[in-house]
Amino acid sequence: MREEEKIFSGVLFNPGDPELKAIKLRSHKLSAQYSATGEDETEIRAELIRQMLAEFGEGSFLQGPVFFHYGRHTKIGRRCFFNYNLTIQDDAPVVIGDDNNFGPNLTIVTPVHPMLPEERRFMLDGNGVPKHFCYAKPVRIGNDCWFGANVVVCPGVTIGDGCVIGAGSVVTRDIPPLSFAAGNPCRVIREITEADSMVRKPEILADNRPMPR
Repeated sequence: MREEEKIFSGVLFNPGDPELKAIKLRSHKLSAQYSATGEDETEIRAELIRQMLAEFGEGSFLQGPVFFHYGRHTKIGRRCFFNYNLTIQDDAPVVIGDDNNFGPNLTIVTPVHPMLPEERRFMLDGNGVPKHFCYAKPVRIGNDCWFGANVVVCPGVTIGDGCVIGAGSVVTRDIPPLSFAAGNPCRVIREITEADSMVRKPEILADNRPMPR
């Protein structure tokens, strides 16, 4: 089994494998090129994204700078907005749905290292050769979410549709749909309901109104 296949199987893999290193180097270079572009260089950016990511939906926007570890393990849906300093360490797959808004300094991580220090240094592969190993857990984010600034999403987390994640949160466990969650570790504060509608804030709503349903 190739090392990339081991990642997807959820078993230990060697991040120093030459094939994996080549994938990461390519993604790192593309990330740096994207980060060096201006937001008005739309054609250049579109081509870099096409080379870098597995999927990138129509109407989505990466402010930059960005950093993708593998790139090709990330799928982003339609009409998503990512503010400054996006980092996605996508050893395992990262799947992001449609119509999401992310504040600056979003970090999504998927790799997990052994807890014991001697196992973090080296373990023996099937042939008895000492190697560095880790494993990875996928991250999934649904549709219509809003993340505040400086959110960290940890390996294996699923965040449901319609969630709001408060600024500075470290999300270590799944968040159910239509939840307002915040903190370190992030926990559900309450359900999001019609009581949260902007129609209940007329001083902010002014002469605007929600879209008809």
